[in-house]
Amino acid sequence: QVQLVESGGGLVQAGGSLRLSCAASGRTLWGYVTGWFRQAPGKEREFVAAIAWSGGSTYYADSVKGRFTISRDNAKNTVILQMISLKPEDTAVYYCAADVQQFQSVTDFRFKTEKDWGQGTQVTVSG
Repeated sequence: QVQLVESGGGLVQAGGSLRLSCAASGRTLWGYVTGWFRQAPGKEREFVAAIAWSGGSTYYADSVKGRFTISRDNAKNTVILQMISLKPEDTAVYYCAADVQQFQSVTDFRFKTEKDWGQGTQVTVSG
């Protein structure tokens, strides 16, 4: 089982940027689809972005397309979420998640019930 630790959250004004990191330990992230979800107060957790096990393709929620970029640094066993043009509606706790099976589809990842999860990092965007 992998341990995931998110960092980089904070308070930012609307239009600003943040860079979230997800550092993994216990096993490599290479070969496993990894992604980000978020949960705003009073709302269900929602999918944000995912990156293929090879890093060759990415997948985004419509609400963040063009503003968020997911990438992976295999040497550091880390997945990054770069967020720009932040909006107040992006305010949420952001969670990193990794598939428990190798070499799976990036587009199926958001629907899979079994994932490894981090503890989350708070992102607050003031308007």
